[in-house]
Amino acid sequence: MADENQTVNDLSQLGAALQGAAEAAGEESVAAAVAAEPQAPAEPQIDEHGRAYATGKRKNAVARVWIKPGSGQVKVNGKDVTEYFGRPVLQMIVRQPFDQAARADQYDVMCTVSGGGLSGQAGAVRHGISKALVNFEPTLRPTLKQGGFLTRDSRVVERKKYGRAKARRSFQFSKR
Repeated sequence: MADENQTVNDLSQLGAALQGAAEAAGEESVAAAVAAEPQAPAEPQIDEHGRAYATGKRKNAVARVWIKPGSGQVKVNGKDVTEYFGRPVLQMIVRQPFDQAARADQYDVMCTVSGGGLSGQAGAVRHGISKALVNFEPTLRPTLKQGGFLTRDSRVVERKKYGRAKARRSFQFSKR
């Protein structure tokens, strides 16, 4: 029992010695700790044309998105967003990042999207717009992150397995 108490005392003395050494190092350890933390870029990432670029992904769809200050015009593969995404739900999905950031009709969007279906493409455009907004205005990152727009939805269709009709469905069982 006395040995265990001695060990605990040794550990407390060791902790105090380490704390004293850390205080002696002081500013160097604080600077190293700050440098180790990943931080969002402080300045906007804008190209020579005054646009911010980002890539958005959802399911098998990939969207390349450029945004610049403008009147709120959204072009997808050269077509207006209402023409490309006919369903109002898909148009709402594309406009969600602007509504969340309170930036409706302040940016023009030009994007090219390929792969997947319309739902996946709308999600990819939304993801790309969110990332491009953060590249243009880094102060919007907490707002868009809280809404879940910066997280890539990694759910994709499960592959078909051999000996099965689909990914999990087996062929119909026949008794005779």
